[in-house]
Amino acid sequence: MRAFENVYFGRRVLVTGHTGFKGSWLAQWLLRLGAEVAGYSLDPPSEPSNFELLRLSRRISHYVGDIRDLNRLAAAIDEFRPDIVFHLAAQALVHRSYADPVKTFETNAMGMVHLLECIRQREWISAAVLITSDKVYRNDEWCWGYREIDALGGRDPYGVSKSCADLIAQSYVSSFFRDTKTRIAISRAGNVIGGGDWAADRIVPDSVRAWSKGQAVTIRSPQATRPWQHVLEPLSGYLWLGAHLLEHEISLHGEAFNFGPNAKDNHTVAELLDTMTLRWPDARWEVSKDNENHVYEAMLLKLSSDKALLKLKWSSILDFRATVAFTVDWYRSWHLRQKEIIAVSDAQITQYCVEAIVCKAVWIQE
Repeated sequence: MRAFENVYFGRRVLVTGHTGFKGSWLAQWLLRLGAEVAGYSLDPPSEPSNFELLRLSRRISHYVGDIRDLNRLAAAIDEFRPDIVFHLAAQALVHRSYADPVKTFETNAMGMVHLLECIRQREWISAAVLITSDKVYRNDEWCWGYREIDALGGRDPYGVSKSCADLIAQSYVSSFFRDTKTRIAISRAGNVIGGGDWAADRIVPDSVRAWSKGQAVTIRSPQATRPWQHVLEPLSGYLWLGAHLLEHEISLHGEAFNFGPNAKDNHTVAELLDTMTLRWPDARWEVSKDNENHVYEAMLLKLSSDKALLKLKWSSILDFRATVAFTVDWYRSWHLRQKEIIAVSDAQITQYCVEAIVCKAVWIQE
């Protein structure tokens, strides 16, 4: 299979936030594409962690550092000299943003400033894909998907900090990157699930932790609707967007793109859990009776990926059931210790690519 036109083969790629859920999957995929990969991040944020299960510290250039440390970040970039940067480093948890708003804003907003300052001073960096979030949009809970031209905003510290990061990226592009050779784009993705996520206060890892012990998982908002998508879906969008930037697609410079599931694949938390329980024996869930100390959570959120379809010919591959199957099967393999997780993850990337070929995705050919 020839993926992303073999653009990444032999390229030097830096992933910030590589010890996290999405970052570790992205590093694994880039290794399969023949890239020379480096990561810059804090230590793994959870135990277990996908980063450690994939043994990435032995397979990539692993830089431990805080995105808030400008000098440390600059030193890592100068040592590795990447061709392209994928920026995923963030404080990514809504509940934690309430507990520590200062660190959340420093990490998400000033972290973006620090990365862009490093790139601005190094014109030999060809491209950067800056990942923010679907939470950047001012959520009026309307029934249609948010478009890239819709207003940014938020209520919780996490959403607002990511909106700030997005606006900072836009400001830097218009102020400092108009006449440079570096090409930059912004990506916003929805609620990502998949094997290897162990974060607290997320529905899938919370469920796996409970079910692994034979317990019921307790949830807060069963009717909340989210654009659930498997982690490989937005990653394919990031990689395809990055490939365009590396191939000097000037028209995409400074643009923002949503990478979300098909509109029909918006489902409630209850629907997600009911579908997950079909693949995990004796799994149970219940609704919390404690309504105190609950933070604000949007009930309805969906993205429009029409721009990605129009300009990149990108669309999601997996339907809702396949997304859940990929996710639960990974965790079952981990729970039952049936296979090495590296082999399981590689097999899922391969299967996803096969599904993409069947769907005639433009980013992959046999």
